[in-house]
Amino acid sequence: MPDIEWIVLYMALGAITGFMAGLLGLGGGGMLVPLLASIFTMQGMSADTAVHLALGTSLACMIISSTASIHAHASQGAIMWRAAGGMIPGIAAGALLAAHAAAKLNPVHIALFFVLFMALVALQIFVNWQPEPSKQPITLRGLLVAGVGIGSVSALTAAGGGFLTVAYLSYKNSDIKTAIGTSAAIGFPIAIAGTAGYVISGWTITSSDPYTLGFVYIPAFLAISIASAVSAHYGARWTHRLPEAFLKKTLAVISLLLSIKMLAALV
Repeated sequence: MPDIEWIVLYMALGAITGFMAGLLGLGGGGMLVPLLASIFTMQGMSADTAVHLALGTSLACMIISSTASIHAHASQGAIMWRAAGGMIPGIAAGALLAAHAAAKLNPVHIALFFVLFMALVALQIFVNWQPEPSKQPITLRGLLVAGVGIGSVSALTAAGGGFLTVAYLSYKNSDIKTAIGTSAAIGFPIAIAGTAGYVISGWTITSSDPYTLGFVYIPAFLAISIASAVSAHYGARWTHRLPEAFLKKTLAVISLLLSIKMLAALV
């Protein structure tokens, strides 16, 4: 097992990402990926393996944090279950296929995609760009197509599900807090499908590495999940107490910082 200081660090990460998952409807993977990649490298893992393990472990942790976040948002009546149900089949298919494909990609290319995606999220919020709200009602076909795109991006970055779901539902005239609650519900199937893809694709690559299950590092998964399960509940409660403008600015700042953190690790 890793030394106790690493376990404590994993739990601290879990507490922070769990709170932010509940607050902003994110799975927490966007925060975990660059930080875990750095920690795994410091622990002596190769750079190539560290990025894939960070992605797989982050998605596995999202299973727990999203479950806690769903419970908290559902208690506030802030989840559109019809929209979530319509997107789940597409999300599961997109996440599973993209996670399997990610194992064959250069980790530097994956990291660059993460950097660009998070930077674009931040820019979109900072400049307050919003597409003209759709006059068309939400349809099952539209939800399915959106789900495939959201699931694919999420599996390649262990993030994006919350960002893209909030953006899509806002475009469809949902208020921000309901969109956040629904994105929390969508984080669960993303995490399940993405984790399955990384476990399968990394099974033979990490078979000789201790404490791994495919591209999931078990000690980090357990420590982060325990802490995030507790803190996600409190984050979700604060979502319904804070003003919408503050939530959007917080989302933008976090996206930019994570983009910079991953970029710094590449140079």
